Amino acid sequence: MSGGVDSSTVAAMLRAEGHTVIGLTMQLWNQRRMAGREGMPESVQGRCCSLDDVYDARRVAQQIGIPYYVVNHEERFERDVVRPFVEEYLSGRTPIPCSLCNNHLKFDQLLIVAQQIGADCVATGHYARVAYDEARGRWLLKRPADLSKDQTYFLFGLTQEQLSRTIFPLGDMTKPEVRELARQHGLALAEKPDSQEICFVPGGDYKRFIDAYLAEQGEALPDTAGDLVTTSGEVIGEHSGIHNFTVGQRKGLGVATGSPLYVIQISGANKQVVVGDAENLYSRTLRARRVNLISIDDLHEPMRVAVKIRHRHEPAAALIERTASDEILVTFDEPQRAITPGQAAVFYDSNIVVGGGWIA
Repeated sequence: MSGGVDSSTVAAMLRAEGHTVIGLTMQLWNQRRMAGREGMPESVQGRCCSLDDVYDARRVAQQIGIPYYVVNHEERFERDVVRPFVEEYLSGRTPIPCSLCNNHLKFDQLLIVAQQIGADCVATGHYARVAYDEARGRWLLKRPADLSKDQTYFLFGLTQEQLSRTIFPLGDMTKPEVRELARQHGLALAEKPDSQEICFVPGGDYKRFIDAYLAEQGEALPDTAGDLVTTSGEVIGEHSGIHNFTVGQRKGLGVATGSPLYVIQISGANKQVVVGDAENLYSRTLRARRVNLISIDDLHEPMRVAVKIRHRHEPAAALIERTASDEILVTFDEPQRAITPGQAAVFYDSNIVVGGGWIA
């Protein structure tokens, strides 16, 4: 229970259906920890998994009459999500902390807790669907009815074991229907707005967070300054650090030219930021590593799929083929804009998630 309308509605509807329900909230990050440090905002309101959210979740649990517990996983969250987030940016990549959190905590540690307390499965408020396919002999992850709320992109790392013990009661509902159901159950947070921010990065200012986190840890910010170069290798300026950039970025490059420039590539090895014009942003291929396959046991031959390269990206037609034991080559029918290392490439066969991996 995150304290939001989705997971709260799930708890209420399962309770009303007669299931034995136990509410669990994961305490992952001390929201006051960075407040005011290195220019970070003093306010910690309005973020996912805040203390206010814990209060809201507890209030819902009391209202619907279920036991409720807060499970502290701050140490693991910092090790498996926050620290990799910082290190990825410092290496010139753009990470997705929500996927790391799902893989390492929400569907790993919560299932362990569920087993310890004798629960059959974990239910969450994610917009996705799970089903067992007899013909394949596999559990499938599917896109939800409300594609505008589709969260399967962040769930590509789920294993067969995890899927077999997870249910997504909102998979066949739209967000307006969920809010209406919350009203019918008399939940006070039926109108609570969705949180859009990374829980530990207020305002989305990841650069300031990195500064504050390293300062708190007593670590100096690594010197990642270097050259701004064109796609032809011409040095046109200098930059203050590769962690200040992401592929596709246009503003804040620090150079003025006759036409707009965009970040095309970031090289952590030589601290270079490669810039070019808009057409240089497009590419037809990517390589995905640390691949997790869901609907198939392995990729034995090339397969036609649709591939999503970021959360708001419309899945694009492509061919995927295995090129190494832990590498899949994706070749798009049409060039795609700003393929970004550190993001995920998730493969779809219609509404079924074939699997996914991290863009190299």
